[in-house]
Amino acid sequence: MRRDTDNFRELFLNDVPMMDARAPVEFAKGAFPGTVNLPLMNDIERQKVGTCYKQQGQQAAIELGHRLVSGQVKTERIQAWVEFTRNHPHGYIYCFRGGLRSQLVQHWLKSEAGIDYPRVTGGYKAMRHFLLETVEQAAAQDDFVLVGGMTGTGKTEVLARLDDSVDLEGIANHRGSSFGKRATPQPVQIDFENMLAIRLLKMQAAGARQFILEDEARLVGRCSIPLPLFEGMKNYPLVWLEDSLPGRIDRILKDYVINLCAEFVVEQGEQGFTAFAERLQESLVNISKRLGGDCYKRLAAVMDQALAEQANTGAVDLHREWIEALLKQYYDPMYVYQRESKAARIEFAGEQEAVVEYLRERGTRLKQH
Repeated sequence: MRRDTDNFRELFLNDVPMMDARAPVEFAKGAFPGTVNLPLMNDIERQKVGTCYKQQGQQAAIELGHRLVSGQVKTERIQAWVEFTRNHPHGYIYCFRGGLRSQLVQHWLKSEAGIDYPRVTGGYKAMRHFLLETVEQAAAQDDFVLVGGMTGTGKTEVLARLDDSVDLEGIANHRGSSFGKRATPQPVQIDFENMLAIRLLKMQAAGARQFILEDEARLVGRCSIPLPLFEGMKNYPLVWLEDSLPGRIDRILKDYVINLCAEFVVEQGEQGFTAFAERLQESLVNISKRLGGDCYKRLAAVMDQALAEQANTGAVDLHREWIEALLKQYYDPMYVYQRESKAARIEFAGEQEAVVEYLRERGTRLKQH
């Protein structure tokens, strides 16, 4: 039989399949990529056992748990666990602390199905602590560099071309701006942090010497960058990405209109365009106070006309007008101020090819030292 493990590093580096025996409500609050929730107890059963534990102690709670998970319920759950073990012969079981629940799943698999299957000692809590420490240590010790630039310069494109990058917006499933929501929901905060930590861990294991991030605000949509990393981002060196206004308008049109519309259609079928249009209009409403009433009304009218044209003919060029106005009147003044305030940290500036080449050479230099 394989032994129980507390080698969290190997589990995450190798994407080892794991069965989460916690209740669904616990799993929904945060888990690890690729884990499968096959609980010992459902939410109601867990609540009853927890109440019993508080009122009558551990032994009474264990006895109640055995009564609640018995007969056909027990048989069905063991069948699901057996199927997981057969599909994932090199996996592990975990519960919250690596205690009673995962031990009981382990015991029932052995006694009822003859299957020896190992668990993660310390459970979810210990693995979560390991990942939080991974981010904290990386922020303090590793060589980070940020890619900044005006809206629409293609910062995400730069990250995609580099092996030593961490795409915070990709992990958060959000483009990071007021218009950044995707057609699919964002991960919960804990899942975001766990995915980020695992990305850093894998880069470290691969020998990365620099870690390239986009220069972000603390919140990427509703996902909050872990504080140790965000505090570091206030001081990390910066590479500034530049592009022409027409190039930026083209890119925003592609990302926030053409591609986003396609995402909604894939997700929602015939209702997709309506949902996309509502999302675009809602995003404009969200910044209406900062735009001012007259400016908002004018841009909303332009956007409505562009959406109507897109719905009727598929043409998207009318969107260029509100995109250009937003860049000039809303986004660019903020970024001009940001660049001035961060000027001392900017170690290189240029368009996409030059920035990619600079960051590749920078990484090579770090490896040679």
